[in-house]
Amino acid sequence: MYSLKKLNIADWFSFYRMVAAPFLLVMIWLEERWVFTWFLLFSFMSDAIDGFLARKLKISSARGSQLDSLGDQITLVIGVIGLWVFEKTFIQENLVLIVLAFIPYFAQLLIAFKKYGRATAFHTYLAKISAMVQSVFIIWTLFFGPVDGLFHTMIVIGILETLEEITLIFMYKRWVSDVKGIYWALKDTERKNTKN
Repeated sequence: MYSLKKLNIADWFSFYRMVAAPFLLVMIWLEERWVFTWFLLFSFMSDAIDGFLARKLKISSARGSQLDSLGDQITLVIGVIGLWVFEKTFIQENLVLIVLAFIPYFAQLLIAFKKYGRATAFHTYLAKISAMVQSVFIIWTLFFGPVDGLFHTMIVIGILETLEEITLIFMYKRWVSDVKGIYWALKDTERKNTKN
């Protein structure tokens, strides 16, 4: 899939999140909540580090964007699995709302794969905010317990971000990465030139 020799330093942080996933799953299976939480925290932090390095060193690439998105998705799924195991009561009490929030997310994935043959990597501002709120909620919950206000904020922002991603898929004929949001997409002259 990816040639390890071609990965730059930012890519390696993204790659770490994928490599860490099996270890995190083992920690869940062993019910090592604190070890799991600390390593999950580092995985979430690596997302901020790779983005910073890519911008600072001017080494952003389509491959890096895809790798980053894949690492984010894997880490989020692992985090949700951890919440299911370690905070099962809270998850069960809010399961309907969680499922409703995931429906547009899965719809967005299906639309992207049908149109582009792969997942999106728009990395919008709203996606970054959503990822940050999700990370804070998951880590806070694992360390200290769930906070309803933070949970509902995460759900609302997540749904809004997914709806923006779906809109962007319909706006772009070809796969692109690093679109800041709908406002910037409307001003994107390259998108207008490739539009049907």
